[in-house]
Amino acid sequence: MKLIPWAILLFPLTLQADWPQWRGPGGQGHADGKLPLSWSETENVAWKTPIPGRGWSSPVILEGQVWLTTAFEEKGNSEDKAPKTDPNGKVIPTPIPKVDLHAVCLDIATGKVLHNVPVFSVKEPQMIHKQNSYASPAAVIEKGRVYTHFGAYGTACLDTVSGDVLWKNSELVVQHENGPGSCPILQGDHLIFHMDGSDLQYIVALDKATGKVAWKTDRTGELNENYQLQKAYGTPLSVMLGGHEQLLSTAADWLYSYEPSTGKELWKMSYGRLGFSNVARPVIGHGLIFMPTGFSKSQMFAVRADGKGEVEIEWTYKRNVPTGPSPILVGDELYFVSDQGGLVSCLDAKSGELVWKERLTGGNYWASPVFGDGKLYFYAEQGVTSVLKPGKTFEKLADNQLNGLIMGSAAVSENSFFIRTDKALYRISEL
Repeated sequence: MKLIPWAILLFPLTLQADWPQWRGPGGQGHADGKLPLSWSETENVAWKTPIPGRGWSSPVILEGQVWLTTAFEEKGNSEDKAPKTDPNGKVIPTPIPKVDLHAVCLDIATGKVLHNVPVFSVKEPQMIHKQNSYASPAAVIEKGRVYTHFGAYGTACLDTVSGDVLWKNSELVVQHENGPGSCPILQGDHLIFHMDGSDLQYIVALDKATGKVAWKTDRTGELNENYQLQKAYGTPLSVMLGGHEQLLSTAADWLYSYEPSTGKELWKMSYGRLGFSNVARPVIGHGLIFMPTGFSKSQMFAVRADGKGEVEIEWTYKRNVPTGPSPILVGDELYFVSDQGGLVSCLDAKSGELVWKERLTGGNYWASPVFGDGKLYFYAEQGVTSVLKPGKTFEKLADNQLNGLIMGSAAVSENSFFIRTDKALYRISEL
């Protein structure tokens, strides 16, 4: 297939002091400012605030406020019922009776909790994966408004000053199977997110002023016959492609592009039966879209598109490709860490050739990396952040240990990291 010449893929490169969405202002994991190299429980911790409940959502930050979400799970009495088993005799976990979903706001300077707002209360919620939570999608924030999203359990807009809930929408429901995971984005007058369940798959935009559905577009790509392989947890990415604003949208087995204002499908590309339960967000540069395909047989694709439907896979890389953490592009190199074992790979972004591959601290990786102040930061579930110097040779600068589990990606603002563990939210700064 002959490729029509392509101008440039663009995304917002102007870095800001705030962190309004998952993976930062441009959704690429790049941060500005001077960032700390080393920290621990007793070093360079400006504040540490316990976060009640359970949630993996990454913090979002604007105008002196840090917002995240959490879930309070009501535990049932396991003694009042005999355990259920499937046809093979395996015990089926007992669903929890209720989950209360909250939005929490902290003061960026002190870590003081300013708001802890009940948003939804859900009776008999769907089961979730043991490594997920009911409050995993990051919120998205703009001046005066924060938009929280809990997948099938609802979406809500809150006033950032008063903490009042301005609107709610709980009419969009799918079977997540493993719990919610897709994050929303703001685009013009719309709040846009994916709803890719095992039963239904679509992308939807809400009017950000009212919460009403502005448009809703079903996925059109043919999917695996096994319904468990039809779900996904991706987050859309707004780009300028071929001179037109488009939404890149990863789903099970397909990469889509949509018109942001209408939801019209512009083009789609199949990557075969190579991935579902997609979590990672694409990154872009050098006229290419870089994306891992998800669970099953995760591969890293470099995709070239002209924005009008001409799409071509430039290269594919198949070893130690993550299913959860997003890749990160710095200069001519693409970096990513494997879910298990902590293997970091550095590829030549233009050719897909391996430059180097090294193991970090081992363990599991769910959070996406950050690049800032000339350094790469990789966050292990076991609480260790490894700091690397980017380049064509492997150089580790530090390993930093916090107590607790790191499941969500860090945020950056005011020369500080905001890292959430299963116990607390930390502000890490050079002190």
